[in-house]
Amino acid sequence: MIKTVEELNQKISVCTKCLDDKIKGLDNKRHIVLCGGTGCLSSHSDEIKAKFEEVLKQKGLSDKATVNQVGCFGFCSQGPFVKIYPEDTLYRLVKVDDVEEIVEKDIRNGEIVERLLYVDPATKEKVAKQDEINFYKKQRRVALYGCGVINPENINESLGMGGFQGLRKALSMSQQDVINDILESGLRGRGGGGFPTGRKWQFALNSQGDEKYVVCNGDEGDPGAFMDRSILEGNPLAVIEGMVIAGYAIGAQNGYFYVRAEYPIAVKRLRIAIKQAEEEGLLGDNILGTNFSFRCHLRLGAGAFVCGEETALLNSIEGKRGMPRPRPPFPAVKGLWGKPTIVNNVETLACVPYILRNGAQAFASVGTERSKGTKVFALGGKVNNVGLVEVPMGTTLRELIYDIGGGIPNGKKFKAIQTGGPSGGCLTEEYLDEPIDFDNLVAKGSMMGSGGAIVMDEDNCMVDVAKFYMEFICDESCGKCTPCRIGTKRMLEILTRITEGRGTMEDLAELEQLSDTVKTNSLCALGQTSANPINSTLAHFKDEYLAHIVEKRCPAHVCKKLMTFTIDQDKCIGCGMCAKGCPVGAISRTDYVAPNHKLASMKIDAAKCIKCGACISTCKFKAIEKR
Repeated sequence: MIKTVEELNQKISVCTKCLDDKIKGLDNKRHIVLCGGTGCLSSHSDEIKAKFEEVLKQKGLSDKATVNQVGCFGFCSQGPFVKIYPEDTLYRLVKVDDVEEIVEKDIRNGEIVERLLYVDPATKEKVAKQDEINFYKKQRRVALYGCGVINPENINESLGMGGFQGLRKALSMSQQDVINDILESGLRGRGGGGFPTGRKWQFALNSQGDEKYVVCNGDEGDPGAFMDRSILEGNPLAVIEGMVIAGYAIGAQNGYFYVRAEYPIAVKRLRIAIKQAEEEGLLGDNILGTNFSFRCHLRLGAGAFVCGEETALLNSIEGKRGMPRPRPPFPAVKGLWGKPTIVNNVETLACVPYILRNGAQAFASVGTERSKGTKVFALGGKVNNVGLVEVPMGTTLRELIYDIGGGIPNGKKFKAIQTGGPSGGCLTEEYLDEPIDFDNLVAKGSMMGSGGAIVMDEDNCMVDVAKFYMEFICDESCGKCTPCRIGTKRMLEILTRITEGRGTMEDLAELEQLSDTVKTNSLCALGQTSANPINSTLAHFKDEYLAHIVEKRCPAHVCKKLMTFTIDQDKCIGCGMCAKGCPVGAISRTDYVAPNHKLASMKIDAAKCIKCGACISTCKFKAIEKR
C-alpha cells in the first residue's frame, strides 16, 4: 500500500521504467497488444488473444513474447487490432486464423505480415505504423490518454503512463489553487452544455454543507455515441483520479459513478480499478499521508436517456424515478440528498489529471479562444473511417470528415453532419470549413453535445432523419412536463404524416409553432432542445419537406409510403432471382420479351409490394429501381 508521496514517487518511477522498457523493447521481449474495446471484443478479440497464447506456447515462444489486452484504438471500422512492440507494427482486421502466421513470421522471424497492414485508400500504399495513418495524424489524445496503450485492469501500467501524478500535485496545493488551475485551463464540461468546469467547482466549494459529493455522469445515451464508454474501458483510473481531485477541490469525501448497465465491460473494469486504487491506498482514508479521505461508489443506470440530465441522474442515484428537478437551486448548492454536489461527465473528469499533471497552460494552449483543449467525437454514419476521434477544438468539419474520416463511401456526395445527437442539428456543406467549438456550433444551429457526429450522404432523407430523432425523444421523454410529453408527440405525428405523403402546408407552420413552444416551456434540456433536428432540417432542406408535401415524393427514395419499385424491362433478362428473393410473392413474369433475350421479363405488383428492397439486392443486372 502506498502511504506517502515518497512511496508514490518510487512506485511511479518503477512502473514508468517497466512500461518504457516494454514499449522500447529494452526487456528483450516482443509484446503483443490487442484492442479490448467493446467493438473489437464483439469481433472475437478475446478468442484472438487466447489463440496467441496457445500458439506461442506450442512454438516455445512464451518466454520471448507477452500478450496483453488494452483499450480502444479508436479506428473501429478496421478492428480488431493487434500491435507489436517494440517495432510498433499495427495489424488490422485480424482474425483468429491470422494468429499463427503473425507468430511465425513476425514474432519468430521479424517479418511484417503485409496483407494485414492498413492500406491508404488515396495512395494505395500499405502503412505499418499507427501514427502514419491519416486517421491518427491530426488527433491529440488528452481524455483518451493511455487508451490503446495500457492494460486498463493493471494499475501499474496506469501509473507508468502518469497516473495519479495529477493527484499528487493537487494534494500539495490549496483547494482554491486547484480550482484556479481548472479555471485557468479553460476546461468546459464535455457532457453537452459546455459550462466552465472551474466555475461549477467554485460554486460547490463556496456552498455550505456538512457533506458534499462528486458525481460522474457515465449515462451516455445519444444514438451512435460511445466516447465515455471507451474512456472507462481504456483507462478508468484516469477518471477515478479526476474524481478524487474534484473531491479534494470542493471538500467532498464521496464520489458516485453513474454508468449505464448496458456497458458491462466498462462497469467491470471500473470496479477492478476502484478495488486496485483502494488496495494501493489511492482511495480511502488519509490518501498519501494527508488528512484527505475519499471513496468511490458505483451505481448502474437502467437505460433512461433522460437520466443523462444531471438532476434526473441525482434522483436516480437516490432511488427515485429519473425525472428532472426544477432549477434553481442547482446541484452545486443543493444536489445529491440535498447536499452540494458537482456533476461532471466522464470525458471532463478524464481531462482533469492532464491539467494538474502538465499545467493549465498546456491544456489552454490547445483549442480556440473560448473552447480550450480537445474534444472526443464518435464519428459514424456515411463516412469511410468510422471510429472514435479526439481532435483539438477549432478543427474544421472538413478535416474531421475528409482528412480523419476518409470522406464519403462509394463516391456519394456529402449532404449533412448531425452533431450533438438528438439535441443537435444538421450542418451542411457550406459549414465544412467552420471550426468546431462550443459556441460556433450553437451559432450555426447545432451544438457540441457529448460528441456524436453522424455523417449523411445524398441517400439520406432529411425529413426521415428529423423523424428518427423525434421518435427517440418521444420514447425517452420522462413525461413530467406537459410541453415535452405532449409537444414532442404532436411533432412526431406531423413528421409521420409528411413522410407518408399526408402532410399539408399547414403542418409546416404548426411544426414551427410547436418547436418554439416546447423549447420555451420544457423543464429540462431534453425538451428544450428536442426541436433542434426539425429546425435545422427545415432551415437547410425545406425543399425536401415541400417535395414530400406538395409532390408526394421522397427525393432520397427513403420514405416507403412515397416509394415505388419498378423493373426496367429492357435490362431485365427474366432470370427470376428477384421473384425468388421476394418475401411476399409480389414479382411475377410478364409476356414482354426484351430484344436479344430468350426469357420473358419480370414485373412487380405494387399492391403486394412491401418495399423491403430484397429484389434490388438480388438483381445482378441493376434492372430494379426505386422511384
